Amino acid sequence: MPEESPKLPANFFALTPAELVETMTTAGLPKFRAQQLLDWVYKKYETDITKMSNFSARDRETLAKLFDFSPGEIVKQQTSEDGTHKILVAWKRTGWDGPATTETVMIPDDKRRSICVSSQVGCPVGCKFCASGLNGLKGSLDAGEIVYQFFLINRELAKHGERLTNLVFMGMGEPLANFANVIKAIEILHDPNCFDLGARRITVSTVGVPQRIRDLADVDLPLNLALSLHAPNEPLRRQLIPWADHFALDDILDACRDYFDKTGREITLEYILLSHVNDQPEHARELAKLCKTMRANVNLIRYNEVEALPFIRPKSDDVIEFQKILRDAGINAHVRKSRGRDIDAACGQLRRKTESSLVTIGKSA
Repeated sequence: MPEESPKLPANFFALTPAELVETMTTAGLPKFRAQQLLDWVYKKYETDITKMSNFSARDRETLAKLFDFSPGEIVKQQTSEDGTHKILVAWKRTGWDGPATTETVMIPDDKRRSICVSSQVGCPVGCKFCASGLNGLKGSLDAGEIVYQFFLINRELAKHGERLTNLVFMGMGEPLANFANVIKAIEILHDPNCFDLGARRITVSTVGVPQRIRDLADVDLPLNLALSLHAPNEPLRRQLIPWADHFALDDILDACRDYFDKTGREITLEYILLSHVNDQPEHARELAKLCKTMRANVNLIRYNEVEALPFIRPKSDDVIEFQKILRDAGINAHVRKSRGRDIDAACGQLRRKTESSLVTIGKSA
């Protein structure tokens, strides 16, 4: 019989506490050691096994064989004048087509510390105005790679006595196209033995996958749902979002209504304003009419320009007028503050500028 390949260490951050217990007890470690390991990593942010003082030398040797505590590494980071912090993480997992990097962003706002995480390397949606999908989709992150982004930012904040308070799946990728890994990551982040992040502080943002929206409603957690709409009608939506060819807007809106009916959670409509494309008064009136068919609020986002793309940031007067039309129609509409414009603010820009010079980490391993 052929010899079995040596088993590689498991990504620690991809394991639920129950899976961690099973892995460690199967390796001959007592059950209570799993809780000690969880405390070291998730409470003390320590991943250096040699510093885990309550484990014996033999136990540390076992842990080193069982777990990988560093599935990726930060290859570039930038901090804005407004405190927004963006990191570019290169993933060590093999099998990607070339360098595999994703962006993660921390946005401070008063006492709130929000993280915007990526769920895929690249993006299948291909929004015409976005840098994330310019080179297509390389693949999906696993649950541990999603959780690790949260760990990296939270570890840095902990040095200053702070911690992340909110999470949005609004980075690179379509979260509902990576449903199983996103849900498992949420379960780990939410677990009291891990980060204990409240479900009401977690938002899943999607361009729209009707069946997965319904599946999300069946998850036993009060998650927030945001729909990246960006157009008030189907023809314009199809011009801006190639993904729209797969799922009709009416079907997506029906699924969002079902989500509200089942969860009681109001839907947030994300709407990026593109100058003279979707930011005119007639677009605002159409959007107001759409909003009245469901329980929703609207986040208006000024476009952050992407080099080599033709779209332009809207004028302030047009943004104010757009919001006024919505509010006059009784729609709860807010203009989101632009953050990090001095550090490649638009999603995917830092990755696009950096990835061409990277070699795949671990390629020669």
